[in-house]
Amino acid sequence: YLYAEDVVVTWAAKQLNRPVKWTAERSESYLSDAHGRDHTTTAELALDKDGKFLAMRVKTIANVGAYLSTFASCVPTILYATLLAGQYTTPLIHCEVTAVFTNTSPVDAYRGAGRPEATYVVERLVETAARELKLDPAEIRRRNFIRSFPYQTPVALLYDTGNYDATLDAAVKMADVAGFAARKAESAKRGKLRGLGYACYIEACGIAPSAVAGSLGARAGLFEAGEIRVHPTGSVTVFTGSHSHGQGHETSFAQVVADRLGMPIENVDIVHGDTSKVLFGMGTYGSRSIAVGGTAIMKALDKVIAKGRKIAAHLMEAAEADVEYDRGVYKVAGTDKKKMFGEVAFAAYVPHNYPHDKLEPGLNENAFYDPSNFTFPAGSYVCEVEVDPETGKVGIEKWVAVDDFGKIINPMIVEGQVHGGLVQGIGQALLEGCQYDATGQLVTGSFMDYSIPRADDLPSFLVDTRETPCTHNPLGVKGCGEAGAIGAPAALMNAITDALGIKDLAMPATPQTVWRALQQKKAA
Repeated sequence: YLYAEDVVVTWAAKQLNRPVKWTAERSESYLSDAHGRDHTTTAELALDKDGKFLAMRVKTIANVGAYLSTFASCVPTILYATLLAGQYTTPLIHCEVTAVFTNTSPVDAYRGAGRPEATYVVERLVETAARELKLDPAEIRRRNFIRSFPYQTPVALLYDTGNYDATLDAAVKMADVAGFAARKAESAKRGKLRGLGYACYIEACGIAPSAVAGSLGARAGLFEAGEIRVHPTGSVTVFTGSHSHGQGHETSFAQVVADRLGMPIENVDIVHGDTSKVLFGMGTYGSRSIAVGGTAIMKALDKVIAKGRKIAAHLMEAAEADVEYDRGVYKVAGTDKKKMFGEVAFAAYVPHNYPHDKLEPGLNENAFYDPSNFTFPAGSYVCEVEVDPETGKVGIEKWVAVDDFGKIINPMIVEGQVHGGLVQGIGQALLEGCQYDATGQLVTGSFMDYSIPRADDLPSFLVDTRETPCTHNPLGVKGCGEAGAIGAPAALMNAITDALGIKDLAMPATPQTVWRALQQKKAA
């Protein structure tokens, strides 16, 4: 986000002609850094007697803080209302959002940015409907899943592909839902309450296209750029506008290039974050790096390979149309003639035998990519909790997450992203909350007052994936960085309300909040 300090240090650096660094204390950051979420929502779901969804109506009051931050206006609107269809065929959806200024810090994008809020509304509604109609929570979802693609939702988005049955079926099996009743009975013998909760989320990410952003008032494009610089030795340097700050781009981008060019990953160097070297890029956010930045790199690779085909055809004295390429090898169809990518690269820089009349020397290409649509990762989460009614303490006994991220480049990185997202979502639902007193003073201004999840708050996650490749990018990939944070709050709160036997409970479900809810239920 564009904080005032960013502007000040830039101005100061120009005035002093030297680097200037701003450092904030943690208490200062608690007071001034953007907060997240903060919606108050009333939602209604109409169903027929068989549990088919007929219509949804949502009214949301969204706090945007004392003044607008960078994405404050789009998070509770375009990134929220457009996801209210979820994974379901609800034919009619109406959403009314009222953004309000308050005395708090600005409220802006936090992992998921609008998508967790939408998923929470939809999945809490669906779970509540299942309980009131006495239907199995998984069954009511199956009765309403979208199964025909592409699918135009009533809230603007066009889903290109998905298989929601596959992720839910896998999650139910992995969570051993069939054995839940026995586990619930065992908990009851010990005086504990056990609950089970589901969440089936969908996300629109790989933020794009530029035309949509422009129609909403954005003053920037949403493309990404990539450059492939092949060296005479056959090694490659990749320049990307997608900056890495922990996502593992250096690995996943290098894997894409190494696989396409048939070379060891050690021969690929990824350069990012240096504006004196990289092409103009739009950066890393909205789970867009591999889908948008990776595709820009792929398009630059296509140009490199196409030029290499011309060079290889000349070297092998063959027609270009007869030259085939596969992972670092150029071959003349129907013959044993072939040239390795490294040989072609060397010829491009040492052009002794080279088609100078058709090609200039060198092997260096760049590309820009502006997506035609979002990518739509989706998944199913099952959470099982045990609650101590004496203290209100919630223990997460089991967590299953099955996601569909399309083609997966690096399973370890994807699993790490899911784990991180789940922890943030669990923190939101169970522990975290900015509190102001009656005078407007922030009272959760340190880690002594603001609780974040620790290792002993979390279970060992059971994660898996299913695959429906994205149809409009060459890698078939979808974003994965925000998914865990999108589905987790709803799954956890559905499990807690199931355990307590109540309809609703405001987040965070701290021991005090849970204990009070139980006392109110007893008194009712």
